Amino acid sequence: MSQRMQRLADQIQRELAVLIRELKDPRLGMVTVSAVKVSKDMGYAEVYVTVLGKDLEVDYAPSLAVLNNAAGFLRGALGKSLQIRMIPRLRFHYDEVVIRGNHMAALIHQAVSADEANHPNNESSE
Repeated sequence: MSQRMQRLADQIQRELAVLIRELKDPRLGMVTVSAVKVSKDMGYAEVYVTVLGKDLEVDYAPSLAVLNNAAGFLRGALGKSLQIRMIPRLRFHYDEVVIRGNHMAALIHQAVSADEANHPNNESSE
């Protein structure tokens, strides 16, 4: 991705983070914009979001539906704040990086615990 496109993606990410907080929909959870990827022709912006909650297993579908329904409104609001000729169409996707990271951390913890249970006499020599 060119430096110009990366700057645009970063600017869209910052602006959307503010705009999404202003949406007043009860179905919208605590949404974080984790990444934005703008297509080469600037026709589309793929917006990756995470939905945070008390549990690791958060139902992100309602929040994603709200965001995709509000994509036109958000695009219009971006048009007022960004100084570019063409505002890309927004497509929201759930970013599974947080869930995958938590799953990997749990697997590592499980493996370390199993190893310690199998070898109780091996202490680190620090």
